[in-house]
Amino acid sequence: MKIRYIFPLVVGLGVLSGCEQSLLDTVPNDRISSDIFWKTERDAILASNGLYPALDGVNIFAIEGVTDISHVNQVFQVESNIEKGIHDALNSRPQTEWTAAYRGIRLANDFLANIDKVQTTNTALIARLKGEARTLRAYQYIKLVGLFGDVPLVTTTIGIEEGRTLKRTSSTQIWDFVLKELTEAANDLPATQTDKGRITKGAALALKARAALWAGRYQDAADAAKAVIDSKTYTLYSSYANLFSYAAENNSEVILDKQFIKDTYSNNVFASMGPYSQRTANNTYVPTKALVDAYPMANGKDITDPTSGFDPKNPYANRDPRLRASIFVQGDDLPDGKKFDPRPTSGTADAIGNTYLATSTGFVLKKYINKEDLTTGGNCGINIVLLRYAEVLLTYAEAKIELNQIDATVYDAINQIRQRADVKLPALTTGLSQAQLREAVRKERLLELAFEGLRLFDIRRWKTAEKAMVGDVYGMTYVDGTDLKTIQIASFTRVFDPAKHYLWPIPQKERELNPELTQNSGW
Repeated sequence: MKIRYIFPLVVGLGVLSGCEQSLLDTVPNDRISSDIFWKTERDAILASNGLYPALDGVNIFAIEGVTDISHVNQVFQVESNIEKGIHDALNSRPQTEWTAAYRGIRLANDFLANIDKVQTTNTALIARLKGEARTLRAYQYIKLVGLFGDVPLVTTTIGIEEGRTLKRTSSTQIWDFVLKELTEAANDLPATQTDKGRITKGAALALKARAALWAGRYQDAADAAKAVIDSKTYTLYSSYANLFSYAAENNSEVILDKQFIKDTYSNNVFASMGPYSQRTANNTYVPTKALVDAYPMANGKDITDPTSGFDPKNPYANRDPRLRASIFVQGDDLPDGKKFDPRPTSGTADAIGNTYLATSTGFVLKKYINKEDLTTGGNCGINIVLLRYAEVLLTYAEAKIELNQIDATVYDAINQIRQRADVKLPALTTGLSQAQLREAVRKERLLELAFEGLRLFDIRRWKTAEKAMVGDVYGMTYVDGTDLKTIQIASFTRVFDPAKHYLWPIPQKERELNPELTQNSGW
């Protein structure tokens, strides 16, 4: 069964003054008072449920939208200015991510401050719920450091006045805290949970591996990833093409996801990311030619290799199957059964230039777009996967490569993904150099994890964004009569300043509320 989220779980903390005693004695009927809550095991579980909605959901597509593999399709979207490098501390995307992360942290801090009030002899339950809360809090700090660098480290419940004097904590200290928290939390968490979506031991260790990799602490990353691998709790799902379908929810590869339920707690992924012709859908962020061209041929060769067999007039034939599993390309079947034809001359609703809501590159995300959501695109119940076993394998491989501890386990980790049952790319050739393997694992992350919210963090930590995120944006190449034409986004040029764009600015609103917050360099 899925976690049943409680919205909102509010603990009344207000203080009434100047009122009659009878009013003071009244139990509020529009919230759960702290005077009557935190008593039973059920209270503890309900409070724990209230932490999970703070996990990332469809916002991962906005974060992915400002990378080299995606384009902000509608220029009035706030992320468009980030893509063009003209954003500032007033841009609402950094503010949204900051606010959401600290809300999750506050909820976890409140939970940890009160959970020991629960009257129970079931110490294992309390320990488990604490482990879940600590892991969820660590999740938010991993994201915050990846986006902003140094941020305030808050681990207790604080008031407004205290919040106005918080200083930024060094990212080194935060990484120390996160790795310690996740190590300790993992000890109190079970390998599996009855309620799908709850944090497990594997989730804590996999997040530890992610955090250590992003922090450049490669031995810690390799060790944590190996602990997940050796647990034998997770396996790669057999079908990449169906990995993000309703039928595959809670499959053996999913380590952490955000659970959704139609009509109860839904998302709008179909409406915001699906092909425009599909009734309730429009394209907010769309894949680019840079991503599509990165997928190799089925024989493993790059499409630029003259021996690869690539046919520019039939560009999607005999390619890495993950291309057409991840992206709608010309000729694909749409959820309503029609063919996808985004060519400017096609006359279809999806044609480039038909409307600003249709794709401007000729490509549309296919991950998470399911026919079950065709008529209710804003009411999707599909879970959003936030961490899966494939990432753990790639984290293990990358960490070992950076340590120059290259052995058969590194090749095996990468090749398991390349040779998934419905992918079947050739295995990597043994004997590659450290530099060659580094390039291989980075490309594998690009192809395997595209549009899963990790690309921005990858090109930042690799310091490759200054090359990837500059210049014009290109889309599909198509046949027009006897000519081959390539879509170029008109009047749109990406700019990336390495002196400041490797971090987002601290939101101006936060600095106005708290003058102690310093700004990132260059902003």
